[in-house]
Amino acid sequence: MRRRTDTVRHYILYGEFEHLPDVMHCETIAERSVMHEWELAPHRHDRLHQLLLLHRGGGMTRLDDTEQALAPGSLVNVPQGTVHAFAFEPGTDGLVVTLADEMLDELLARALDVRRVLAQPWVGHADAAIDAVAAMLAQEYAGRSPARALVLRGLGGTLLGHAARAGRRVDPAQHDMAESHLPQRFESLLEAHYREHWRVADYARALAVTPTHLSRVMRAATGDPASRLIDARVVREARRQLAFTHLGAASIAYTLGFTDPALFSRVFTRVAGCSPRAFRQRLAARQA
Repeated sequence: MRRRTDTVRHYILYGEFEHLPDVMHCETIAERSVMHEWELAPHRHDRLHQLLLLHRGGGMTRLDDTEQALAPGSLVNVPQGTVHAFAFEPGTDGLVVTLADEMLDELLARALDVRRVLAQPWVGHADAAIDAVAAMLAQEYAGRSPARALVLRGLGGTLLGHAARAGRRVDPAQHDMAESHLPQRFESLLEAHYREHWRVADYARALAVTPTHLSRVMRAATGDPASRLIDARVVREARRQLAFTHLGAASIAYTLGFTDPALFSRVFTRVAGCSPRAFRQRLAARQA
């Protein structure tokens, strides 16, 4: 890349902060890149998934901590949350298809194998089928024909399916490895989101697996289902604050994302075997 930055930006795109204005979004690479002198600094989209198809020209892309060259025929898969950047050669031509997480959930509700491949960032090669579907999608998106939304959903699902096949060809073993690393990936997400009170279903969606499968894998790896591990992480942080701060139980509850201190007390008691007050009293007695 020709330029680096120490900050991760958010570019305001379709569906990022509001209800979806359309089924999906499709634009040319040049449409946005020209405004930024053909360079898009490292940024991320928490709710958006993007596929970039390069027809002519070239450049470089950064996906998280990996940089790769782009050439005609490159297909770039950018899952939601992935930090990515682009430096295109002036005049580069291609398409960018953007889908919000709600649309991705709808299209891939029963295609977990596809979700697993698309949950990883990668650069692959677009075959003739991808070129054809992307061209039809761009044409349909630009028009206002009857049944437009239905046709776009169909083309969007077809494009995602062909993209998953392309992703499999990049490194077949990588996607099998992702499954074996599921416990570590879950634990990383748990560290990032436990204060937000994500449910098992939220973690499963981010990991592109079903809640049942996630709980089964975590039980096999740790002896506890995912739901118990989620509660245990919150309570572990609560114990730290009870031990090392003078905050009251209600204040700790609020810092941990609870809107109801009574609910926090019930969760703590269920996991720790005593109330927050009793836990602090036991600590004081030991130190006396």
